Amino acid sequence: MSTTQERAAAEKRQGLAKAGADYIDDRFGSSPFLRSAMDKIFPDHWSFMVGEIAMYCFVVLIVTGIYLALFYVPSSQIVVYHGSYAPLDGQRMSLAYESVLNISFHVRFGLIMRQVHHWAAVVFMAAIAFHMCRVFFTGAFRKPREVNWTIGLTLLTCVMLEGFSGYSLPDDLLSGTGLRVVYSIIESIPLIGTKLAFELWGGPFPGTSLIPRLFVLHEFLFPALLVGLLSAHLAILWRQKHTDFPGPGKTETNIRGSRFFPQYMLKGGAMLFLTAAVLFGLGGLVQINPIWLYGPYQPYNDSAASQPDWYVGWLDGSLRLFPHWEFRSWGYEIANPFFPGILIPGILFGVMYAWPLIDAKIYKDHVAHNLLDRPRDKPFRTAVGCAALTFFSVLTMASGSDVLGNDWHISYELIIEGLQILVFVGPILAFLIAYRVCIQLQRTGNMIIKKPIGGIIVRGGDGAYHTLGDDHAGDAHGAHGADLPVGANGHGNGNGNGHHDGNGHHDGNGHSVAEPEPAPVAVDGGGPGEDRSTP
Repeated sequence: MSTTQERAAAEKRQGLAKAGADYIDDRFGSSPFLRSAMDKIFPDHWSFMVGEIAMYCFVVLIVTGIYLALFYVPSSQIVVYHGSYAPLDGQRMSLAYESVLNISFHVRFGLIMRQVHHWAAVVFMAAIAFHMCRVFFTGAFRKPREVNWTIGLTLLTCVMLEGFSGYSLPDDLLSGTGLRVVYSIIESIPLIGTKLAFELWGGPFPGTSLIPRLFVLHEFLFPALLVGLLSAHLAILWRQKHTDFPGPGKTETNIRGSRFFPQYMLKGGAMLFLTAAVLFGLGGLVQINPIWLYGPYQPYNDSAASQPDWYVGWLDGSLRLFPHWEFRSWGYEIANPFFPGILIPGILFGVMYAWPLIDAKIYKDHVAHNLLDRPRDKPFRTAVGCAALTFFSVLTMASGSDVLGNDWHISYELIIEGLQILVFVGPILAFLIAYRVCIQLQRTGNMIIKKPIGGIIVRGGDGAYHTLGDDHAGDAHGAHGADLPVGANGHGNGNGNGHHDGNGHHDGNGHSVAEPEPAPVAVDGGGPGEDRSTP
């Protein structure tokens, strides 16, 4: 084909594409929305990408989950195994457990898909937990984002339930032990517990109906809830726009960062592929949940070292540490598992849901905020967060008390007694230490890292690179330790002779050094159609 013919073909394709775009735009008016969407500004701070990691883990979970659902058999029917895994040959097991063995040893890519799915669930929960911590410690839940905080906590709860339901589907000895614990917790609910557990399991434990019902919940109900909650979360975020950390040129009415297209789209796409690569690398190289070593679940069997995944380990630890209290009154009994399994989690999550109101009451702050707090500037909130993290960490440690006893050669009872003390003392110490550290950081104004290793490197007119010395723009003192004025960019600057420049850069001889022109930065003015790019 000649060049003229190629050009004509290209022009024809372009004309068809334009005609198709005009057809859609004339009927749906999509061009203003797309123009606004492409100009959306996203902050550049790395911590905002953790929420993206959670979303990308969810994508991997959906893809691998669909693949596994094609081969999984959600049935409690008992069969005799005669597959390729010799140690279990002739063993009685459920069809569900047999199908997972077949996925692991017979289905092409089955074992990798199982392990990637499990790793993605673990990282998904970790990313959400980290994201919620960032939101808490920086005050991103304040007005007008209280609703998104509630959605985020609900999302966290649904992910925990989704993860536990998937963890229970193989019907192996480890997951069956976890289901027995959950059965006891539900059964302990006053008045309705016994009837509720009987109906959910389809009879006395282990029942015959739970596995098919868990499959429906895991494959349809919880994913639909997660998609809905994520969509609502992102829609509200899109409408309210991102929060951002304080900095030069940042106000309550603008956002400085990267435009959605092309910068953030490329960054997000790269993060998607990187997240998937890490998850598939873990799935192929790091073993997780080897159910063939645990064996099928039998109601009369149990084993030591029966711990759930980390994100529900705190609940198991709560059951182990709570005293042996039970109450009987008016012909009814409140069984022991109710307090650590229902009441304590209910109180904790109730406080978390109400925290935006509590925080506003404590600080008497009822105005809208778009700039985030530094954790040090709100010492009480930071101390409460550190105490809560310590409390959950001790409970998680308690879920492995039997493993700790075996590894440390300490009696199980002694470990339980020590953790019962630590679960009260630890959060108090964490609160006091965090509060004190925040107050000291406020007084000194110091950063953890005051300056980078080395000095400032500049490129001269001859193309060579030169190191100017150990001082730098972030250091507020000169070589003689004298306090120096703040430069135009907000950083102190100084040198041996006390000379400084407007940008905070200097050399070791006291001469000002010109700073190169900054790269253009995208700014969102805060209103519709006000996105603009300024140098």
